[in-house]
Amino acid sequence: MAEKTTRVIAVANQKGGVGKTTTVVNLAAALSKTRHTVLVVDLDPQANATSSLGLTPQEGISLYPALLGEAEVADMIQPSPYENINVIPSEVNLAGCEIEIARRDDHLSVVRNVLQQIRDARVFDYILLDCPPSLGILMTASLAAADGIIVPMQAEYLALEGLSTMQRLIAQYNASGASNVKLNGILMTMVNSNTTLAQDVINEVREHFGDLVFQTMIPRNVRTSEAPSYGQPVVFYDPSCRGAEAYRAFAKEFAARNPTRFEVPPAQPQAPAAPAPDTAQTQD
Repeated sequence: MAEKTTRVIAVANQKGGVGKTTTVVNLAAALSKTRHTVLVVDLDPQANATSSLGLTPQEGISLYPALLGEAEVADMIQPSPYENINVIPSEVNLAGCEIEIARRDDHLSVVRNVLQQIRDARVFDYILLDCPPSLGILMTASLAAADGIIVPMQAEYLALEGLSTMQRLIAQYNASGASNVKLNGILMTMVNSNTTLAQDVINEVREHFGDLVFQTMIPRNVRTSEAPSYGQPVVFYDPSCRGAEAYRAFAKEFAARNPTRFEVPPAQPQAPAAPAPDTAQTQD
């Protein structure tokens, strides 16, 4: 028998344009192909993860009503066109959370509390949070709700500053007792391995963060950029392209780092009984 637990992973970087949403939807897609069940929670009012998974944003269908206590979070879960992937979509009204949540004493724990009902149900292996590219209340509350944070970053020196900011946030949350979140990993995205700059940055990040850096790197790929305009993750849009291959490799590495099922060790095999003595002749 296997006991299932749900892992909440935030994919976050306050710097925009680093492949955050692309990483969320393609990680979900690749995990779904290996029979993992995934809930994508789109927390960016731009709703790019929502549209990239083939859904159309709708007013009133997002985490917003649940955060305000006006709806059950389970009622916000929408099926996607893809097996094993469900979505809590986003909408432009989600931007209002920045004001609404900031007034509350529980502003850091509100997202965690709302998602707890889903975690307790143990329906999903993973809940992936697509965080907005900012340092606002919605992002900080989302980080505090997670078990781990994945930081996608480009192989550029300015991206190192964003990584340092994320480290400070994690340390502050944990020191305040608001969460026990950890940096789950760093994913290098939009990598052009032919440039010296990219190699220098990658080497520097690996030197400082060691095993926290995923071995898989996501290359620059035209098909990966095209896929969202068709409402599809590239893993489904063009399974044979370099981007899709990279995200499948990343998903395998991610799942190994973040197991969600804990198997009960099988009983120790007993020594076979000694054969009974023959009492009659047998014929083949």
